[in-house]
Amino acid sequence: MLKLTLARSSDSPCKILCLGSHCDDIEIGCGGTLLKLSEELAQVEVYWAVFSSDQVRAREARESAHCFLERVKAKTIVIKDFPNSFFPFIGAAIKEDFERLKQEFSPDLIFTHYRHDLHQDHQLISQLTWNTFRNHLILEYEVPKYDGDLGTPNVFTYLDESICRRKIEYLVTHFKSQLHKHWFDEGAFWALLRLRGIEANAPSKYAEGFYCRKSVLE
Repeated sequence: MLKLTLARSSDSPCKILCLGSHCDDIEIGCGGTLLKLSEELAQVEVYWAVFSSDQVRAREARESAHCFLERVKAKTIVIKDFPNSFFPFIGAAIKEDFERLKQEFSPDLIFTHYRHDLHQDHQLISQLTWNTFRNHLILEYEVPKYDGDLGTPNVFTYLDESICRRKIEYLVTHFKSQLHKHWFDEGAFWALLRLRGIEANAPSKYAEGFYCRKSVLE
């Protein structure tokens, strides 16, 4: 399988933008990859933006983000409070936030929602990512849920079992407000990691899958 690298010179950090509609989306979609990159790259700078929260979930999200980014020295964590499930109706306000973000941070890599995700909030964030960042490497992550909208990823990150375990432990530890939901449990998270590991022929058996629309091979 063809391998791509994000390696940088020692004095040039890899700048990563993480975008999530809700407070656990980034962790579910690309948490293992972020843990791996923070360990393997010499320098990483992360801008972590979540667009919908309430008081309880915002506290959970901040604690979780700091945990996932523990090894990242240069990080910005922003938790906004746009109302859940109403993103298509308030898209102009969210678009303004994207335009401000574009002026603040110029990433090398962006993680955002999958374009065919059926949740309306996820769809809008994916659309605005592509509308706003026109010349960047964008990887779309997946969030398993009731809608049954998982697709066929074309980019994978191999993950050791230890990283997968940390990812899942962080999720269930920090997002206690979500534990009552039928899809938010360790078994579901392990299952998707194992399935993507099979598809990627991962030597460690586990992987996260992403969707890449455009990339340039140099």
